[in-house]
Amino acid sequence: MAKTSATTILWFRQDLRLHDQAALLAAAAEGGPVLPVFVLDDGAESWAPGGASRWWLHFSLISLAAGLRTLGAELVLRRGHAAEIIPSLAVETGAATVHAGVAHEPFWRARDRDVAAALGEAGARLVLHRVATLIDPEAIRTRTGTIYGMYTPFARAVEEAGEPADPRPAPRALKPAAPVASDRLEDWGLLPNRPDWAEGLRATWVPGEAAAMTRLSAFLDRAVAAYGTGRNLPGEDGTSMLSPYLHFGEISPQTVWHACRARGGGPDRQSFLRELIWRDFSAYLLWHHPSLPAAPLRPAFENLAWRQDKAALRAWQQGRTGVPIIDAGMRQLWQTGWMHNRVRMIAASFLVKHLLLSWQEGEAWFWDTLVDADLASNAASWQWVAGTGIDAQPFFRVFNPVTQGEKFDADGAYVRRFVPEIAALPDRYLHAPWTAPPLVLAQAGLRLGRDYPEPLIDLAAGRARALEVYRQTVKEAAE
Repeated sequence: MAKTSATTILWFRQDLRLHDQAALLAAAAEGGPVLPVFVLDDGAESWAPGGASRWWLHFSLISLAAGLRTLGAELVLRRGHAAEIIPSLAVETGAATVHAGVAHEPFWRARDRDVAAALGEAGARLVLHRVATLIDPEAIRTRTGTIYGMYTPFARAVEEAGEPADPRPAPRALKPAAPVASDRLEDWGLLPNRPDWAEGLRATWVPGEAAAMTRLSAFLDRAVAAYGTGRNLPGEDGTSMLSPYLHFGEISPQTVWHACRARGGGPDRQSFLRELIWRDFSAYLLWHHPSLPAAPLRPAFENLAWRQDKAALRAWQQGRTGVPIIDAGMRQLWQTGWMHNRVRMIAASFLVKHLLLSWQEGEAWFWDTLVDADLASNAASWQWVAGTGIDAQPFFRVFNPVTQGEKFDADGAYVRRFVPEIAALPDRYLHAPWTAPPLVLAQAGLRLGRDYPEPLIDLAAGRARALEVYRQTVKEAAE
């Protein structure tokens, strides 16, 4: 590439890092001044960032700005429509090129088309780089050239494609661009005001690239060697908790992959690497099925008779269903902005099957409350649990939350942490308090319906109702 003295714009989105950042490296390689820009584009309608994501973004941008400053560049913040702001900055600075990361979300892909068109009219160009996934979603096809619809063959194809490229270091320095006007981050109002609901987030997380590397190292030292078992135990620290760092691009999946590989082989490490491929599969599904967040991928489920029950939905959201493992998960989500993956599956199954409330209701709540609210992963996972997506768990397979709790939280550590009002119950009754004899409840100082709710629904009755609705849906779809 010929060196240029013209300013190059580096447009950050969900790639808020310096290391292994292809768009950043390409901008630096242009040879001229680099203007880093982040645009808060709230025009994505229902998929604008939720409250927990906005909290994370605030601190991630602080971290990114500090990192860029060490390279000699100042991060410019603008709020508004990216298709207007990016071309306007190109004209203002005389930039001929804008480098950015590939985005998989439908609204960002639409923005990219608009930005590219506007830049073209101004004599500039938009160059996109893969920064968020292990593979290019257009590069993985079946032998007949079609899109994969099942995870296992997709994962096999990814593995057969060879090891991901080694992560690349950040450039040593950037040539600073001439100053342009920038918003003040504090004026964006990303943090909660009153009430301040973020205390648990602050106690749990440190956003930013440096914290991502610290989290990765701690996981590899502590838990990856027993990941196959530990990942299913919510009362233990057995997962990586890297999902928000990957979502915001504070660490690349290639960096995580190779750091794990460097620790050796074995089924547990391979199990963890398969989770990175599952993340790519979700992005792949969204890329090829833009309707994924809103509509079932299996047409037979378009007319499933979901219930409308605002009180039940609110009880689920608040962790007041009367089913301890569900309530523990929903309270963990509200307090920390994150929920253990095993419990996410149990809580989601309870909502869509026992309560028969639509997966879109759950998806929207997770979108607002998760610090790792990723459109592809969130939508694909909800459709998997609901049985409405590609390669999904069958709708007729219904998690029993009591047996799930007894199996994966056998000592009750997780439930006792997040549902302390029932902590004094013996293990035998902890996951089903309604089965405890009155004397046991009294000894635990617990009165159901006062100190802790009665179950929203009889589990057997809820399961039977879900199966009947499924049977009727399949019948109508076949007629």
